[in-house]
Amino acid sequence: MVRKLKFHEQKLLKKVDFIDWKKDSTLRENKILRKYHIQKSEDYTKYNKLCGSVHQLATKIKELSPKDPYRIECTKKLLLKLYNLGLVNDCKDFSLIEKVTSSSFCRRRLPVVMHRIKMAEHIKDAVKYIEQGHVRVGPEVVQDPAYLVPRNMEDYITWVDSSKIRKHVMEYNDIRDDFDLM
Repeated sequence: MVRKLKFHEQKLLKKVDFIDWKKDSTLRENKILRKYHIQKSEDYTKYNKLCGSVHQLATKIKELSPKDPYRIECTKKLLLKLYNLGLVNDCKDFSLIEKVTSSSFCRRRLPVVMHRIKMAEHIKDAVKYIEQGHVRVGPEVVQDPAYLVPRNMEDYITWVDSSKIRKHVMEYNDIRDDFDLM
């Protein structure tokens, strides 16, 4: 049995609804966290905030006069920046900015890009390879799965030279050189 609440306790609890919490939209969030294998929910929160900032900036740009040269310049810069990050597919269409979501940021994460270019069979495996230090982007080794890959760096995702996975892949493709053994 639970005791009856006192008056001041009832008054305090009128403001709290135990059935519907503010953060009750966790179903969609959990679905995205599982789909893109995001370990820290703070990353997803950051992506949501970035999305909000992009939409807010787009709204401010829309409020300017259509013939204003500053608006045209800002629109071009914003679209170019989003295109270079890989969040939009075309740097000419301003309406694409409204389609930028937190999932667009998630799709630019290194494990998802590795899965797309067939370096890993599953996103979970890609995360494991990254955390173990088998992957590099350009000249630097990346051990953070939350690394966002810009469009111009997609072609430079490779295995680290000393990686066992790289050696197995080269052996499988019959391109391993005996000099690499040293």
